[in-house]
Amino acid sequence: MRVEGTKELPASREVVWNVINDPAQMAGLMPGVESFEITDDRHWTAKVKVPLGLGGLKMTMKFEKLEERPPEFASLNAKGTGVGAMMNMTTQFTLTGEGDHTSMAWEADVKIAGPVGAMGQRVLQPIVNQQVGNVLAALEQQVTAAAAGDSGAPDG
Repeated sequence: MRVEGTKELPASREVVWNVINDPAQMAGLMPGVESFEITDDRHWTAKVKVPLGLGGLKMTMKFEKLEERPPEFASLNAKGTGVGAMMNMTTQFTLTGEGDHTSMAWEADVKIAGPVGAMGQRVLQPIVNQQVGNVLAALEQQVTAAAAGDSGAPDG
């Protein structure tokens, strides 16, 4: 299942890059994150509860940065395992823009296996689309807040 789109963000590429390149901030964008652990700057793990029909599906997600070219391109792989489902997702984004405006072209290839995957794309596509929408809305809020608090000085 492939999803893609473009998101316009009211901040510089550097601000957007810093948000999406920080595993802790990314964990804050994902719906249903129950716990989060950073292994190193390229690997982290999150325990998530994916809203799926009645209740939810608990998964352990392992993330790995595959490639990055600051402040314009990054790709990421996420592998999730849970009772009744395995998920593999590869995602990438490209940032373009000048000044306080950034355009983020993104795409994700999501594969779901197991009984949950057997529900089929017709059932899963709206759920995936909703989750993507939630992440993008949260990203815009986080980027807007970061841009408002950005005095030009690097953090930490």
